[in-house]
Amino acid sequence: MRCTKALALALVAPLLALAACSGSSGADESTLTVSAAASLTESFTELATQFEADHPGTTVRLNFGGSSSLAEQVVSGAPVDVFASASRTTMDTVVEAGAAADDAPTFTTNSMTIAVPSANRANLTSIADLAKPGVRVAECAPEVPCGAAARKTLQNAGVTVTPVTLDPDVKTVLGRVAAGEVDAGLVYVTDIRTANVAAIPIPADVAATNEYAITVVKASPQQDLARQFVDFVAGPTGQQVLATYGFGTP
Repeated sequence: MRCTKALALALVAPLLALAACSGSSGADESTLTVSAAASLTESFTELATQFEADHPGTTVRLNFGGSSSLAEQVVSGAPVDVFASASRTTMDTVVEAGAAADDAPTFTTNSMTIAVPSANRANLTSIADLAKPGVRVAECAPEVPCGAAARKTLQNAGVTVTPVTLDPDVKTVLGRVAAGEVDAGLVYVTDIRTANVAAIPIPADVAATNEYAITVVKASPQQDLARQFVDFVAGPTGQQVLATYGFGTP
């Protein structure tokens, strides 16, 4: 009889321990992978922290880079749950490939400006000065949204520039300017706030403006959680945070 009771307790104890462990977490642990344009680094880092606080047990893994490269990864089947692009054109490649779970709405906007080293030894004062002999200018590669916007901005201004470097994302351009490797770089207005550089404004009718789009990736196994993140970014809290970093309204 004693052996039977001992055996019963031995079998029940692990089940009780397992139930206690599973009930102690209070939430299902999930990891959400978000690929976003490099220019969203600071704002999305803050938004991810707030989203995690609102969703106990959830971890938001952020992957920043040039929108075109990130789009290629999504279309190729990379394990991504949410994709945020710095241009509608780039997002359209994801939508047209059938990799987006929705029509990828615009959630914010951003415009171009000129970043120069704090010392501004080249004495640049306007976008026209970028065409002066000897002025070293950095741009994003043309296939990247910030590169396309830079070219459009120069075209609007009627200025011809031969950049000394074409970089994969706007943060690389900004880093070159901050390090004094170049005399100027065409970046987004939001980037000026994140580095030790000075800005030369571009007239509103000249500076190109990009529409940023966001989508739940169709292949994501966490459609509900991914949708909650997208709605969070597009909602009041997300818009307030984006505005704090200098982004415009959709």
